[in-house]
Amino acid sequence: MAGTDKAPVAGANDVTPSNPRGIPYAPFVDKVEDYVTTRQDVEPTLRSFQEMISKYQFMEMNLQRRMAGLREKIPDIQKTLETVRFLKSRKDEADPITTTFELNETLYAQADVPPTEEVYIWLGANVMLSYPIEEAETLLRSKLATAKTSLQNCEEDLDFLREQITTMEVATARVYNWEVVQKRKDKASGDTVKKTDDEEKSSNQ
Repeated sequence: MAGTDKAPVAGANDVTPSNPRGIPYAPFVDKVEDYVTTRQDVEPTLRSFQEMISKYQFMEMNLQRRMAGLREKIPDIQKTLETVRFLKSRKDEADPITTTFELNETLYAQADVPPTEEVYIWLGANVMLSYPIEEAETLLRSKLATAKTSLQNCEEDLDFLREQITTMEVATARVYNWEVVQKRKDKASGDTVKKTDDEEKSSNQ
């Protein structure tokens, strides 16, 4: 964000560039002077940068949690879809299917499943609905595609956030180094003034 005016760090009224999911780009500090003009500007600028890093890290943590949930959810949807497709392929058969199903982690039962044109699907929050087998397949295909797209978006957003965090860390280091240089200049300038004063005093004696 180079320019002749001091660039805003946060709270600007302009539309902030962002990725497709609305995560804003971090400002790239090419010239530190666009952000700080005096040493008094350094502390609030560094504080603003740190707040942005914290926000990115918070989003990163939430994305990681969401990705973990999706990675657990996708195989379940896939398995359910395969079961529905299997039942669909046998709906015109006369004989029932003998199968073993899980009651809990250590208890299983055997059952005969007759040919069916209807299945029950858990939708979450203790809600189960019956669907015609064709509609169930369509619903599960849609849910699986949505979950895979969401996971892909999360992975892209996670990479994007890590890049923005790195950009902000570099920006923080540049502002900090600028302050160090200014301190040295101020000290050198003060030493020069003191030396000049001392020389003037010596010449007047």
